[in-house]
Amino acid sequence: MHPDPAELAVVPVFAALEEADLQRVTRWMEVRRAEPGERLVSEGASGYSFFVLLDGTTKVTRDGVELRTLGPGDFFGELALTGEGRRTATVTATTPVTVAAMFGADFRVLERELPAVADTIRQAAFARAS
Repeated sequence: MHPDPAELAVVPVFAALEEADLQRVTRWMEVRRAEPGERLVSEGASGYSFFVLLDGTTKVTRDGVELRTLGPGDFFGELALTGEGRRTATVTATTPVTVAAMFGADFRVLERELPAVADTIRQAAFARAS
């Protein structure tokens, strides 16, 4: 199942997109759900997907230390796709969560077809990593 374009329209990284572009992005994503305690990505693992948190909260840890909490509109997983291919942190659901997931091949299409969105994602990732 794909996310509804209205769900992505409120996500800051996609907020400036026109309806047609939002429709395209939703076709590149699928909705997934996770329960509290479930790991969405694990530090050190290969990364094949980019995630946008649509509902719920997660915690981000590195070496067992909590770095931040993510909520609706936040995203994660981009560093593995734009960097060395490994997850730099673990993301674990702290409440029931719904995410929109985009596989790496579709992320490459996004980079080609919507470069401004990809640049915004990279800039946000760089700011978080600094």
